[in-house]
Amino acid sequence: MKMYRSHIMICRGTGCTSSRSEQIAVEFEKLIKANGLDKEVIVERTGCFGLCALGPIVIIYPEAAFYSLVTPEDVEEIVNEHLIKGRVVKRLLYDETIDEDRIKSLNEVDFYKKQVRVALRNCGVINPENIDEYIAFDGYKALATCLTELKPEEVIDLIKRSGLRGRGGAGFPTGLKWEFAAKAQGDIKYVCCNADEGDPGAFMDRSILEGDPHSVLEAMTIAGYAIGGSQGYIYVRAEYPIAVKRLTIAINQAREYGLLGKNILGTGFDFDIELRLGAGAFVCGEETALLASIEGQRGMPRPRPPFPANKGLFGKPTLLNNVETYANICPIINNGPEWFNSMGTEKSKGTKVFALGGKINHTGLVEIPMGTTMREIIYEIGGGCPNGKAFKAAQTGGPSGGCIPASKLDVPIDYDTLTALGSMMGSGGLIVMDEDNCMVDIAKFFLEFTVDESCGKCTPCREGTKRMLEILDKIIAGKGEEGDIERLENLAKNIKASALCALGQTAPNPVLSTLRYFRDEYEAHIIEKRCPAAVCQALLRYIIDPEKCKGCGICAKQCPVSAISGKPKTPYVIDKDKCIKCGVCMEKCPFKAISRG
Repeated sequence: MKMYRSHIMICRGTGCTSSRSEQIAVEFEKLIKANGLDKEVIVERTGCFGLCALGPIVIIYPEAAFYSLVTPEDVEEIVNEHLIKGRVVKRLLYDETIDEDRIKSLNEVDFYKKQVRVALRNCGVINPENIDEYIAFDGYKALATCLTELKPEEVIDLIKRSGLRGRGGAGFPTGLKWEFAAKAQGDIKYVCCNADEGDPGAFMDRSILEGDPHSVLEAMTIAGYAIGGSQGYIYVRAEYPIAVKRLTIAINQAREYGLLGKNILGTGFDFDIELRLGAGAFVCGEETALLASIEGQRGMPRPRPPFPANKGLFGKPTLLNNVETYANICPIINNGPEWFNSMGTEKSKGTKVFALGGKINHTGLVEIPMGTTMREIIYEIGGGCPNGKAFKAAQTGGPSGGCIPASKLDVPIDYDTLTALGSMMGSGGLIVMDEDNCMVDIAKFFLEFTVDESCGKCTPCREGTKRMLEILDKIIAGKGEEGDIERLENLAKNIKASALCALGQTAPNPVLSTLRYFRDEYEAHIIEKRCPAAVCQALLRYIIDPEKCKGCGICAKQCPVSAISGKPKTPYVIDKDKCIKCGVCMEKCPFKAISRG
């Protein structure tokens, strides 16, 4: 094994890759070779470090220098100064890692210090395309333990005792699901992984697959041993090419090492995994639709029971978990269930990964113990809203979730509290909104997504969500009328009660939660014909402050529809009937005399 004095870790997750991180890696390799350092310095491509707002990220060890927003043009300076002269390039360091003359470790930085990385343990740490690096970090140790020391029922008992709940939706106990599949009668059983992550703003599962694909393969193999299955399928979106590539490499490597296929580790246990690519339909995230798609059928939900554990893929007993759920399995087996359930709350054990996005200073991946408050996530980890704006709400659970207002910031986050608040954990997307967001518009955004993605099989979802969207469109257009709120509520409750699958049943949640916490904004739109956040175009009003107006006439000259009139050196006025609300007047006024409301 070669020894190197410096390791250059470059993020090759989707975000950093889109910002030219591969070009950065190639440039490093070229200059390292040109300077005769290739026997001393190695470049490693890793998965996501988590702090996506600062990408592309380059970390150089042993100094642990955290370079952020790096460009290919910066590489020469880093090589000349850091690698050759031993001088850290301070201008490129993430400012929070600098403490006078000392470079802080990542664990001391606000973004990381409250995190506990279990599912994300290897992301940004290893090269995901090198199985040896995974093995060096206890990879396939849990599989060896299960196959050589534990009976299938003992493996299931470990998972049950850990308290792990499914990380993809409503949080069903994972060990119980494994037990159902194990007890189901069938000559053939399947193990499937739901990697069809389609929620707006969610990228947790994708990042795990990109940064640590073997963790999922190992856990699925353990699941196969526990339930008596011999074949696994990973259903992953074709829109995630990096994840697909790394999964393919990982599967081939595991087969080559005898960790997939026939007679694994010489124990007589057979298990193999294949990929199935999804075409981007959101409904295929629902378990029965996903299984139908794997079979080559149109991805549409079916009524349950029978549940997949008894009659799933090809009519056989099937275990289905999502990526993050599988990513927790090996640490539980290696460290023990007591270690895992020492984290979290009474009914929600362990950690949860959130994709932090929207109006937040530090976007990225966050893994925190269950029970952490929303305030801690948004302010202590995420750094609050940009430009000093006030936090307004956080959307969790994607289009199936709801909006949590600022008044609930100190509520501990777990499955049950989020449900009580009218939201849900979902896969873990967390979109932050500030004072400039209109909550009616937000509800419309998520409902539009649901309408577009509805499979159309059941009438409540297919037609009911369209009717709800029509009402929202009317309200936003300034044509809302008395009774619209009540009509929205009635439609929402009927859809929840009668839609075929969980996606349809939860589709009204964004509307119901915004009505619950931001009803005054709906009323302002309908009764006052006003958008409090000044977002909805049809309800905007531009007003000239006579105290500030100097009568220069610039606004009148710039108005494309001649809606502004007045005389020089006297306050001008806007004809609200003529105004098309383009905002040019406010933009051009040199005295900031025009406001929008």
